[in-house]
Amino acid sequence: MTIVLIISIIIVFVVLLLSVLTTSKAYDYKHTVDSLEDNPHLKQADYDSKANEQQP
Repeated sequence: MTIVLIISIIIVFVVLLLSVLTTSKAYDYKHTVDSLEDNPHLKQADYDSKANEQQP
């Protein structure tokens, strides 16, 4: 019974360690965002909004 308890505690600590390491690595990740000038969807949205404004 004690062997099962010890193995269970070891597994819990390993899972806790892996989750802490994964979370730490995720916070260190640098996200990049495309600039607005390079966004083709923004140009299409501007064209669509101007076309809608001109219609009566």
